[in-house]
Amino acid sequence: MSRYPFPDLNDLPDDIKAKVLEVQEKAGFIPNVFLGFARRPAEWRAFFAYHDALMTPETVGRTSGLTKGDREMIVTATSAANHCLYCVVAHGAILRIYEKKPLVADQVAINHHKADISTRQRVMLDFAMKVCLESHAIGDHDFLPLYAHDFSDEDIWDIAAITAFFGMSNRMASFSGMMPNPEFYLMGRVPKAK
Repeated sequence: MSRYPFPDLNDLPDDIKAKVLEVQEKAGFIPNVFLGFARRPAEWRAFFAYHDALMTPETVGRTSGLTKGDREMIVTATSAANHCLYCVVAHGAILRIYEKKPLVADQVAINHHKADISTRQRVMLDFAMKVCLESHAIGDHDFLPLYAHDFSDEDIWDIAAITAFFGMSNRMASFSGMMPNPEFYLMGRVPKAK
């Protein structure tokens, strides 16, 4: 599963163990990232605090003009550009669920210009990809298409922050050899068993 052995769930600090068990209860399994990063508790706490602030801003009392699907779309597209298998598969699964489109994650990961997404989302991903691949070249002209599609400056910050945060996450998952949980591959592709 990883170049670095996952710690035993029972050896984790109580706060981390409680969060991991909460995720397991909700998802039905423990995503490998939760155990992979738990080997360093202080970093785990910092990572998931920032993750949650970006991906579920309502938990920190903030609103966002980006939908949950938009946020996962940014992660999936930029993680593909960074060749991160774990994040493409895991966040692609969540994207399929939020967007209720079984094909969208594959489309976005390969070429968002040909994906079944809105023009607004395409403009959002154009900007995210530039932040991902050429952040040094971002200029005022890059903001104009975003403003034309009603993205606020705070929304644009979100796009860039999600892209940058997952750039770090992509690199950590890739170098450590973290593999996606098998459960992610079918999520959002086939109807749930009742």
